[in-house]
Amino acid sequence: MADVQKQNVSIQTAIPDVRVTIDRPPFNPTPAQRKNLPNAGTARVNKAPTTSAPDGTPEWAEQHSHQTVLQQHCDFFDTDHDGIIWPLDTYRGFYALGFGFILSLLAVLIIHPTFSYPTCPGLLPDPFFRLYIENIHKAKHGSDTGTYDNEGRFVPQKFEDFFNKYSNGKDGVTVTDLWKALKGQRVIMDPIGWSGAVLEWVATYFMLWPADGVLKKEDVRRVYDGSIFVDIASKRAGTAKAKAA
Repeated sequence: MADVQKQNVSIQTAIPDVRVTIDRPPFNPTPAQRKNLPNAGTARVNKAPTTSAPDGTPEWAEQHSHQTVLQQHCDFFDTDHDGIIWPLDTYRGFYALGFGFILSLLAVLIIHPTFSYPTCPGLLPDPFFRLYIENIHKAKHGSDTGTYDNEGRFVPQKFEDFFNKYSNGKDGVTVTDLWKALKGQRVIMDPIGWSGAVLEWVATYFMLWPADGVLKKEDVRRVYDGSIFVDIASKRAGTAKAKAA
């Protein structure tokens, strides 16, 4: 009984004299949430669980159990599954997700020159600016949500923290919420991280384009593990075929 009472003791996460601790409360799970999502602070290597999806994306996770969650995020773009993403792969992937010619080309010009070298297996840069999925964790930047750890695992606590701090109790985030989040997550002297975070959230919002203006938490979770990319591309391909018919 004493152990149960100890587990239910409230953890203080804010003090009145420091306003930001009140405005941005971290995820402080209830006993029921701890049971549903135990050890939220422990990074998961190949699953992306949250309080609303404690098993992550089961079928997807099973198919990609040999990959970290960050590698799963990139898998959609590696169409031949050789562990290497060419600039053309990235272009085709973004185009299939609905970004069109100009934005898809822009994505290639931003992503590959920036992230190719950190993922290279040797000291010399890749002449074709390819991305090597085996080392994709080395391309992690700062000023993000922290949901991916430095090895490419998924940290449920960080994901829940982000939405708890910036969603204002909604089941997702609006453009206004995202603007506050981008400012709140910035770390000093990190222009690559700042710009990377902005571009990633802009791309996510453009891709999902919620009718009510709210990026749903579950959709964002599936962006993290990459499972939503296949669904979006399949739906767009089906729509295109229907129009052609």
